[in-house]
Amino acid sequence: MDSVPSLRALKHVKVGQEHQKSRLLERGDEDGQPLSPVARLFHEPGSNVYIVAIMGFRVKLHPDVVKPVLTHVFLKHPRFSSLQVEDKESGELKWIPTEVDLENHFIVSELDPPLQAADKFVEDYVSDLSKTNIPNTKPLWDIHLLNVKTSDAEAFLIYRIHHSIGDGMSLMALILAHSRQVSDPSALPTLPAMNKESNFLKLRGFRSVVYVLWNTLIAIFMFVLTALFLKDTRTPLKGPPGVELKPRRFVRRTIDLQDFKSVKNAMQCTINDVVLGVTQAGLSRYLNRRYGDLQKYNGATDLEKKNYLPKNIRLRATFFFNLRASTKINAVVPDAVEEGAKTAKFGNKIGYVILPFNIGIQADPLDYIWQAKAVIDRKKASLEPLFTYLFLKLVIKFFGVKTAGVFCHKIFFNTTLWFSNVPGPQEEIAFDGHPVAFTACSCYGQPNALMIHVISYTDKITFVLSVDEDTIPDPHRLCDDLEESLKLIKAAAVPS
Repeated sequence: MDSVPSLRALKHVKVGQEHQKSRLLERGDEDGQPLSPVARLFHEPGSNVYIVAIMGFRVKLHPDVVKPVLTHVFLKHPRFSSLQVEDKESGELKWIPTEVDLENHFIVSELDPPLQAADKFVEDYVSDLSKTNIPNTKPLWDIHLLNVKTSDAEAFLIYRIHHSIGDGMSLMALILAHSRQVSDPSALPTLPAMNKESNFLKLRGFRSVVYVLWNTLIAIFMFVLTALFLKDTRTPLKGPPGVELKPRRFVRRTIDLQDFKSVKNAMQCTINDVVLGVTQAGLSRYLNRRYGDLQKYNGATDLEKKNYLPKNIRLRATFFFNLRASTKINAVVPDAVEEGAKTAKFGNKIGYVILPFNIGIQADPLDYIWQAKAVIDRKKASLEPLFTYLFLKLVIKFFGVKTAGVFCHKIFFNTTLWFSNVPGPQEEIAFDGHPVAFTACSCYGQPNALMIHVISYTDKITFVLSVDEDTIPDPHRLCDDLEESLKLIKAAAVPS
């Protein structure tokens, strides 16, 4: 396909002191203040990350109808109507309010692909966004409207937002705050409630305190080793140096949530345990085939051999955790529909853990679930996510954002993939009366060849892959492996 129409660059915006003061008095928010330490980190090499979110709709979208809604959603929110300007004296980036022309952020595609190629066209369009960045002479976000009929939607809104503006939970909450339930147009969407018991083990006596502290110390030890020298095994999923600068291919696969619930109920675990077990199984299947193809290419004759995987593969994910106390929309974006909303709870409030995957061909598919559950239970019963969040803030405070950026790049690059799991609305929603068919999101700019993002919506779960095609040339086959792994696990857990 042709490349995405280039965005019209704005001239440098000069913000006068009187104008800046009036905006600060009018809005009464964080504008004029420095970016948070984590937000600044997302401008460092290897962490200069953009979020790409896709909403598919069941009906066509009319730009003249959608624009006023987007104006209300974004232009009245401080972070989306501010530049990120470097202070010449301190060197810090600050939020500086500016007037925003929606025409410079809202792109309507006039391209009309053949019906039989529509799915590929949308995939290519979204992937082509990763070939460019948004100039810092304007707020770092844009939205693309595609009225293209595909196998699962009639139209699309594609959001590209720099990660310094906010994390996935913040951005989802902002968008959902301006959506409503299809069954009840007066009601906000609801997100799955956070199980506090599953995030931080409630301390019940000396043993549980020791257990949490021990898990935390082990996690910190591995964190330091990874930052210094401990690298994952060089597998067909591991990206080369500089992979963060390469374009990405975004693909997705939607699966019935009931299949995950059937396994969950049969094994008395959580949906998250099943998702991680399926991911572990899918990665094992994919790598086994890639290694098998390599052996056959090198002249191996034992074609009956089923397990081509090398022993003792070290493959780990940087697994991101939401650190907010609540996932309710109004808790993340309070009074979001009102002009001048406070943004104290908006932004990047995420920690991460280094999550090892057991890569291997298991005789019993259920072993993938038990292994994943054992690992994630240890991570939940630790303070590792909070530690990584506070540690990076301390590094920035005492050693500067550059040092923290180098540190993060080492951690991310020495692992194999990023993994994120964001709960979506539990009921079908509509955006200004336009029913939403699906939601999906991912990132580009991270120093890994693979990111797996899992998002739920009503009765579906979608795996969204962000891949470097030079490393992973067949991402749709990896989606096949994830889906086939779930079928095998379900067949073993719930015999027919």
